[in-house]
Amino acid sequence: MKHYQAPWGKTLIVVSSLATVLCLVIAWIQLNHSGMSRLIGLLLVAVVIASAFFTVRGYTVTPDAILVHRLFWATRLPRAGLQSAVFEPDAMRGSIRTFGNGGFFSFTGFYRNKTLGAYRAYVTDRHLTVVLRYAERTVVISPSSPEAFARDLVSGQAG
Repeated sequence: MKHYQAPWGKTLIVVSSLATVLCLVIAWIQLNHSGMSRLIGLLLVAVVIASAFFTVRGYTVTPDAILVHRLFWATRLPRAGLQSAVFEPDAMRGSIRTFGNGGFFSFTGFYRNKTLGAYRAYVTDRHLTVVLRYAERTVVISPSSPEAFARDLVSGQAG
């Protein structure tokens, strides 16, 4: 098994920092009131916590899968059926998020752009993207050392 970190790009750092501060400041203000305001404050705190749970922490290449490590679990992407793994910097450029998270601790969910079509993203740095192509789907990830990651997958190495 070989592990790759999920480095945070500047955009993710800025968006996550601003969104967290904004949510927590508004939550603090709302929690100092009563009734519906308190509920809004609690909801904002819950949004920050829930978003943090889905952050991408890294990727592990095993003989049969690519594991996308989250805060408390891993999402499994099978290597069976993987047709290609290519380092394509800025693969998410021009993308529209159809469902998911657009930068609150990660860029995850379902996206679409002209180059890739519909795809699933597990990304922390939009400049270090590796595109995984399967027959029926496309997945974009952002491991540290993206060229080595793609090379390891194509060569069949698991570490």
